[in-house]
Amino acid sequence: MVIGAGVVGLATAWLLQSQGHRVMLVDPAVARPQPPEAGSSAALGLLMARIYRRSSGRGWRLRQRSLELWRSWRQQLEAAGQRLPWRPGLLQLAPDAAAFAAQTRLAAERARRGLTLQPLPAEALAALAPSLPSGAVGGLFSPEDGQLDPLPAMAALRADALERGLELVADAATAIERQAGAERWRIALAGGGWLEAPWLVMSAGLACPELLDPLGHRHPQVPVLGQALELQLPAGTPDPCQWPGSISWGGVNLVPRPGGRLWLGATLEPPAGEPFAAQASAAELASLRDLAGTAPDWLRQATVLRHWRGLRARPQGAPAPLLEQLEPGLLLASGHYRNGVLLAPATAEWVAERIAAGSGLSGISGSP
Repeated sequence: MVIGAGVVGLATAWLLQSQGHRVMLVDPAVARPQPPEAGSSAALGLLMARIYRRSSGRGWRLRQRSLELWRSWRQQLEAAGQRLPWRPGLLQLAPDAAAFAAQTRLAAERARRGLTLQPLPAEALAALAPSLPSGAVGGLFSPEDGQLDPLPAMAALRADALERGLELVADAATAIERQAGAERWRIALAGGGWLEAPWLVMSAGLACPELLDPLGHRHPQVPVLGQALELQLPAGTPDPCQWPGSISWGGVNLVPRPGGRLWLGATLEPPAGEPFAAQASAAELASLRDLAGTAPDWLRQATVLRHWRGLRARPQGAPAPLLEQLEPGLLLASGHYRNGVLLAPATAEWVAERIAAGSGLSGISGSP
């Protein structure tokens, strides 16, 4: 059983189902699109792997593996008739000379690994149209990173998993327990009834602590707010799809869309000591819209078509994501923070490897 039907839960369910497991996916929203407040709904789908500033450690390994897996998964799903909209290329802008020097050093380090990153000086940026945010003195271009549309990707994973036999339970888990004397896990459902299985994967983001705390597993996660705007650019503005890829600038991501449109997105976190706000203030939205005062004129003149947001789970006292086998048959795969779309495949593979290494028990039962 997998609890949570965001991009991580769907990826996990799809991979396990494709490997021949019988899988049940449990989530109140599993029979309909993601609710507006869900973290996956507000993701823009940027895959920052090669351009990641670190060059070692778990985060680096997970990002590189996920980028490889997304490439092969796209091919598998497209062969099955499920297309995943993918735009290659990611350009990370530098705000000052020191940042551009660091990007240049990173490109040299990646070249020694056989990976391509291209530093672009200010004159190269000036040649791009439409014009980029003011203040950028250079940038680093990654041709292998890019952007994957989250909602179509989730729909493709869900549709193909259903073709393979995935079972959906449109209900919420209210409690979990280990069956005494049996290597099986049991969950109570909000609508009544129960389900049990030898393996339980917790991918429900902010709902995980409430379910795990009664078992003595303290893995706190706090909400952060993902914000996104879709803009229609003024008539006569060059198509941003002419950019070499999506743009990352000062914590804000700019994603070209068909038809002269653009997505703007960022994760908004409250300053230390201030309470969490479930929606952005007018000032925060204005700053996002104006790129903190660096937006070019064409962007300031764009029309806002829609605004949406979602809550993301950030682990407290531990690095993101939380990947841990808590007990035999109980796996935690949650707290992906800003990188749920990017890290979904590597997370799913981690879950599959734990199950393959575990007991040979099988079978799901219950009365949902």
